[in-house]
Amino acid sequence: MLRKETVAMLLAGGQGSRLGVLTNKLAKPAVSFGGKYKIIDFTLSNCINSGIDTVGVLTQYQPLRLNRHIGIGIPWDLDRNYGGVSILPPYIKATVGEWYSGTANAIYQNKEFIDYYNPEYVIILSADHVYKMDYEMMLNFHKERKADLTIAAIQIPIEEAHRYGVIIEDVQNKIIDFEEKPQNPKNNLISMGIYIFNWKLLKSALASNDLLHRKSDFGKHIIPYCKHIGCNIYAYHFDGFWRDVGTLQSYWETNMELVKIVPDFNLYEEFWQIYSNNGSLPPQYTAETAEVKTCIISEAAEVYGKVYNSVIGNSVHIGKDSIIWNSIVMDNCQVGEGCVIRNSILAEEVIIGNGVEMGTGEWKENIVDPEIYNSDLIVIGESSVIPDGVKIGKNSAISGITDYEDYEGGILPPGSYLVKDGVI
Repeated sequence: MLRKETVAMLLAGGQGSRLGVLTNKLAKPAVSFGGKYKIIDFTLSNCINSGIDTVGVLTQYQPLRLNRHIGIGIPWDLDRNYGGVSILPPYIKATVGEWYSGTANAIYQNKEFIDYYNPEYVIILSADHVYKMDYEMMLNFHKERKADLTIAAIQIPIEEAHRYGVIIEDVQNKIIDFEEKPQNPKNNLISMGIYIFNWKLLKSALASNDLLHRKSDFGKHIIPYCKHIGCNIYAYHFDGFWRDVGTLQSYWETNMELVKIVPDFNLYEEFWQIYSNNGSLPPQYTAETAEVKTCIISEAAEVYGKVYNSVIGNSVHIGKDSIIWNSIVMDNCQVGEGCVIRNSILAEEVIIGNGVEMGTGEWKENIVDPEIYNSDLIVIGESSVIPDGVKIGKNSAISGITDYEDYEGGILPPGSYLVKDGVI
């Protein structure tokens, strides 16, 4: 077999619990984004646009829809006889099996897949970030520096740096210190979770952590190990658009950035397209009664009401006299007539009855999980049903098929959490 210079390993098995009810039934990389895409589409598109044609996708949590979306990789030109895209779930080894229990552990369990292609380099990627990046430029940087490990780095506001691996470098971009999620960050230069390793080094590092491999992580174990043994570790600076959409607020804000007059993140560039598995859908329709301003409206959507500053997915129906502001409405949602929807996220296949008002009242702390639900946003989980004529307060979450009787006097107060499908 021909040797592959670079193999990409795409970590797509996380639960995405910080997205609340949006990930009750599917993995975070399969969550809709920007109307017609899934979050994972951006990283897969980066791979093929960068000339990387061998990608292992490591799945675990709720993988069915994600696996179906990826298929054999046709939309991303990754349906190859040798290479292409491979789905890599946890599997039984001899008489025992185990779940992936850390980012490095997931790679550890798939050493044989990488060895099959005998690569010089392995690039580790995350499936839950939104960005465009030419990995070939990062690989050239890695080669020029004769690096053992290169970490993609970006500057963010210092108050957010504690959520990431923080990098300290010298004037040649060589990393002299690295702290994983420090309480008091020394710097605002953080790891993007994108690593290029020389495969021999990575394989050795994984073996050295054999006793820890059941819980090993790149930031906590592998990078400190490489630093300890004196590897050449460099930071590759990225100055483009990059967002971690792992929280409800960041997910909503990043979608809203797409509808700016001059968006920071351009989905319409010819030279760096984002590919997805959308099938063949009919065109969108806007009725005589419709009014649409500053929006993304995807294929097969039917708009009879008014939509402002929002992202509307495929095959969405918005009824007459309904008004939607600053919201994300995912694929196959049905919004009835005479509704008022503000600052909301509707997951796929949600049904909203007639005369529903969302975004009422003054903000209150969420009664179940204030760390996840902590803004004005209303979040409706997949396949939920909202009955006619109810009012839903700010900072609330709903999941399941609800009845009018679930809303006392037809009102769900701000900060509420209503679950009818048994999942919290």
